[in-house]
This record gives sequence, C-alpha cells and structure tokens, in this order.
Amino acid sequence: MFIDFVTLMLLNLMVAFVLFALYIAIQVDKNPKKAIPGFLLTGLIALATGLRMIFTWPLPGPYNFAYGDLSVIYGGIFLIAGISLAVGWDLVTLGIYSFFGGLASLVIGLRIITLNLTSEPAVAFIGFALSGIAAILTLPALYFQKAKALRFVLAVVLVLAAIIWGFTGYAAYWQHFDSFAKWAPATMK
Repeated sequence: MFIDFVTLMLLNLMVAFVLFALYIAIQVDKNPKKAIPGFLLTGLIALATGLRMIFTWPLPGPYNFAYGDLSVIYGGIFLIAGISLAVGWDLVTLGIYSFFGGLASLVIGLRIITLNLTSEPAVAFIGFALSGIAAILTLPALYFQKAKALRFVLAVVLVLAAIIWGFTGYAAYWQHFDSFAKWAPATMK
C-alpha cells in the first residue's frame, strides 16, 4: 500500500483558490496586503508537498507529476505572490508564469479524461480544466486590474475550481480512512 497526501494538497489548493478569488474580486482594490499570510501559507504547503511528491513518487502511475508538478507550480506562485505583496513587487510576471502553468493544467486534465485515469475522471478533468482556465485568466486580470468584469469572471472560475477540489479532497478523506484503517508502519509490524 502506498501512502499519499493528495488530500492535503487538494484542500490546500481549495483554500488558495478561495483566497485568490477574494483577493482578485475585493482586496486588490481595498487592502491587498490582507492576502499575504494566506498566500504564504498555502504557497508553502503546496510547494513542500509538491516537491516531496516529485522527488519521491509516492503515488502509482502518472499521478505524481499530475499533482506534484502542478502543486510546485501553484505553490511557487502563491508563495512568491505573498512575498511580492509584502515588498511591493508587481505581480504581472507571476501572471505570465501562471499562464503557462494553466496550459499544463489543461493538458493534464485532458490526459486524465482521455486515459480514463482517477476514480472520477470527469470530475478530475473539470478540476484541472477550471484550474487551468483560472491560471490563464490571471495574467490579464493582473495586467488590467481596472477591468472589474474580468476580475469577477476569474473569481467565479476560482470558486468553481475550489468547489471541485474541495469536493474531491473531502471525499478522499472519507475514502482514505477506510483504506488506511488497518495500515501500520513497518516499524510496528
């Protein structure tokens, strides 16, 4: 049996997307620095879990780079966004990076559904697709910050992606308790 922490990664991404939706819809005009702690925390968790996943491959098959690579990309973006807001750097270059990460998310979502991977390939596809669309929309939303309609659309896409990842993560917690109920580390056997 393999041990994974995809549940943590999914719920962390859900929180990151909700925080970013709030930032892009409201805080960018009012007090953008309020997003700093949340961006730093979700970025650090995503980066740490993603790096561990891509270096140790705890999951079977291609899931390690599907979840690990994107966790590193999104984690790095959120971590540096938090730092950028703290020191006053412009976020547009992160939007450029986000754009290309979004393309990767779309490709991964398409491969998951075409290869019928995961226990719920359609749900995973929708989650990766919405995440990719949100990441792609981040560049124009940051560049054209006065375009409130564009920022609102991005916030809606982020919330929809957060709902998918939240649903998937909480369902995985439910299932993992059953799967791991009798698991014990090798040192206890």
